[in-house]
Amino acid sequence: MELDEAIVGRRATREYTKQTVDDATVEQLIAAGVHAPSAVNQQPWVFTVVRNQVILDLISRDAKSHVIATTPAPIPADHVHGRLNDADFHIFYHAPVLILISASSPGPWIVEDCALAAQNLMLTAYGAGLGSCWIGLAQSFLNTTAGKKILDLPTAWIPVAPIIVGHPRVKPAAVRRNEPVVRWVN
Repeated sequence: MELDEAIVGRRATREYTKQTVDDATVEQLIAAGVHAPSAVNQQPWVFTVVRNQVILDLISRDAKSHVIATTPAPIPADHVHGRLNDADFHIFYHAPVLILISASSPGPWIVEDCALAAQNLMLTAYGAGLGSCWIGLAQSFLNTTAGKKILDLPTAWIPVAPIIVGHPRVKPAAVRRNEPVVRWVN
């Protein structure tokens, strides 16, 4: 697959089959992530792979409660608030695998570095015929003591990018893109 095709074609996937993603494919996705650029070549990323649906269910439940408790009212986007209060809504969309990209220690550019690794990972997933989605609703909870405890993460690690991956049930539709605002300075 050409890079341009992956960039234009990749979408956030929120419907997955129950088919697993094999270890070799997960390792391929992580390998793409570690080839991302990073500030001063620090490569701060560490990867946590979660396939246990009981753990994913627990994080989904606790993350929804955490977002409701910690987000100032009103929660942006009414549809998000309604979903957070829906016991049947699963923030990971029952995807078969979560790959959490964390920084191993604090630093001024860890978010940018981990985001670059996440983009490489998600583009590679698309190229392999998989769907992916960055689950922002999980981020703040996974940065709590309780969230880190569920995944047995060291306290110094900073979760940045919770990425779900799996075989898409349907191909997500293209969304309209705004024209870029470009300002040329000569």
